[in-house]
Amino acid sequence: MTPTSDPGWFHNAPCGLIATSLDGLILEANGTMLDWSGYSAAQVEGRSFASLLDPGSQLFYETRHAQALPLQGRLNEVALTMLRADGTPLHVLINSIRDAAAEMIRIAVFNASGRIEYERDLLHARRAAESSEAQVRVLQEVSRTFGVSASDEDVAHSFAEVARTAFAARDAGVLLLDDDGELTLVGGTNPLAGLVPPIVSLRNSPDVVVVDEETAAGEFPELAVALRATRLAAVSVMPLLDDRRRLGILVCFFGRARRFDDQFFALQKALGRQASQTLVRVRLQRRLAFLALHDQLTGVANRQLLEQSLADALEAASARNEPLAVLFLDVDEFKSINDRFGHAVGDMILVELAVRLSAGVRSEDVVGRIGGDEFVAICANADQDAATAIAERILRLTNEPIMIAAGQISASVSVGVSMFRPGAHPHPTPEQLLVRADRAMYESKGAGKNRFSFEAPLPPSPDHDTT
Repeated sequence: MTPTSDPGWFHNAPCGLIATSLDGLILEANGTMLDWSGYSAAQVEGRSFASLLDPGSQLFYETRHAQALPLQGRLNEVALTMLRADGTPLHVLINSIRDAAAEMIRIAVFNASGRIEYERDLLHARRAAESSEAQVRVLQEVSRTFGVSASDEDVAHSFAEVARTAFAARDAGVLLLDDDGELTLVGGTNPLAGLVPPIVSLRNSPDVVVVDEETAAGEFPELAVALRATRLAAVSVMPLLDDRRRLGILVCFFGRARRFDDQFFALQKALGRQASQTLVRVRLQRRLAFLALHDQLTGVANRQLLEQSLADALEAASARNEPLAVLFLDVDEFKSINDRFGHAVGDMILVELAVRLSAGVRSEDVVGRIGGDEFVAICANADQDAATAIAERILRLTNEPIMIAAGQISASVSVGVSMFRPGAHPHPTPEQLLVRADRAMYESKGAGKNRFSFEAPLPPSPDHDTT
């Protein structure tokens, strides 16, 4: 029985051709099919077509294909995996026709290896794109979550964790430039810390750099030793830039060798841009928030922040039954300083006095400029003895000469102190405490300046037992 009247065409067809009996035994296979499979004609003739398939395809062929073909007469583009003579897989698509008159099944076999590979690449690319899109959305969401109160540490820790996850890295760290221009680990981890000295060319690179074991061995021997010691296969370094101004770097540490493709570099750059923009935005928000509540000339608290701080201090004093002192300070003869040396020198004097006032109080106290040459210090949990010590220290510091271009100036302040003792005094408003301290300051002015005075004793609280 001959499968075709033109044997030449059958054997030289550009696709695989197989003729089987109705029960699936191979009658003949053409040369293309034999070349693809690695079998000889003698090895395939007489065996079932299903025996050429891998287990999964064999099960599908016998339970689905063999059952459907007699009913439909033709099946097209059925994806199967054949096993070559050497056991390697051959992905194929088959078209089958049941020829009842000739009592045979004719099968056309098409090599689908390239198509399968293409579809896998397409699927991988689609998944990678979806993954990248999801990761970028995560980056954007992370950047949006930071508010005014966020610190550089918050941003660095979040982006180090995002990078570690996005790139399947073992560790990741964000190093930021400090005030001295040195890179300091702020977020994440650095497993190479202390094992290798800083490599300037990597830290200053304008683009993403990946160093694997082979590259390190040739260019950075000390890094190669450190990588082996920590069982790392590679590191990537991504600069964090703001309009070419360097903010720091993002470093990812990989425990296994991997392929660093275009997608990796593109996502690294996207993350680097997002981290840089977030750092700049968070810093700007903090700066704007600071300026909104601080005196622009001296940097100490402004009137708005002072009033809020004093209200909070009063509530805390009442809740904790602790004394509270408020110092009102006015620069002596400040108008004369302005008239003699000019407003620029006057501003410099105010800045220097603000520094000295801040040095004279305790670290937890609040110093602010309430306007002109008037300053206020809010001292929580300060009784009269503590307030006296603070006022004396302020007078001593402000009496020290201030150097200017024309020589030096001796400046001084007059200080007034008001007190609140929970239980002993009626609960005042913030404004009342400031007014009483202001009156005491004028007493110091009237007594010769460059001194401090306490407000006149207050009548006891109606609830206070004086017996």
